[in-house]
Amino acid sequence: MPTTLTIAGRARTFTVVGDADGPEDRPLVLVFHGSRQSGEIHRRFTGGSLDRLAADGRAVIAYLDGYRGNWNDARAESSFPARKAQVDDVGFARAVVDSVVRTHRIDPHAVVGAGYSNGGQMVFRLLHDAPELLAGAVVVAATMPDRDGFLGDFSESAERPVPVTLVAGTADRIVPYTGGRMAWWARRLFRVGGVALSAPDTARYFARRNGITTAPTVTLLPVHSSARTAPRMEETAYRETGRPPVTLYTVVDGGHTVPGTTPSPAILGRTGADRGLAEMVSDVIAVLSRSS
Repeated sequence: MPTTLTIAGRARTFTVVGDADGPEDRPLVLVFHGSRQSGEIHRRFTGGSLDRLAADGRAVIAYLDGYRGNWNDARAESSFPARKAQVDDVGFARAVVDSVVRTHRIDPHAVVGAGYSNGGQMVFRLLHDAPELLAGAVVVAATMPDRDGFLGDFSESAERPVPVTLVAGTADRIVPYTGGRMAWWARRLFRVGGVALSAPDTARYFARRNGITTAPTVTLLPVHSSARTAPRMEETAYRETGRPPVTLYTVVDGGHTVPGTTPSPAILGRTGADRGLAEMVSDVIAVLSRSS
């Protein structure tokens, strides 16, 4: 059942997956859905893949519900409902963490933000506007706005460097892999504009914020045994001793989709499967465990 909180006079809801009596100090994964979704719709959209982390006690998952299907992210040229109403989604995220600390005994210093599309843009906002909140991030089908189009502090260094994983499809028709402006129909449909960085430039941006100066390594991932016809995935890994890693997974010929063995609707393009969302979140959690 969804939990309701009142934030700045608005009723907001979220759903927690995980045993309240499970192990103490588990990580918490905050899941931010895409435009025109809800937490439950996104949960089905991803085949409930993150629920497996809750089932085996590795994490607690919280699916948050946006305001009228959207998040008030940090893109300057936006006119969707959450922006027009100036919804406090940063405050909502903080309140969810506080609530789950009380009910599920999670570690408030091990919170991972996982966002898709508009939800990914919300994670970008949290990394900049609430650096104390997230210890790691996984962002799918979203790239950073450029300096002029970002309402947050577009910066070359981070107050709290954290591991960041990015996923982008080279054939994404909504969020161009090469950056720039969204297609006119996407700007009209989603009520958002502005210029975005390319996926590789977004990865370089977060690598600089983490203080990584070494060149990345690029690896073609092994083909997933259950999805041999899926598009291939390439890993660009920024690694440096003592620095949180930054990873870009490029889905070659992939669309506006979430990697995994559950394909997204065909209208959104092809879905990569060589490494799924749950595995990516697990990797970030493993980094947090090694650094604690």
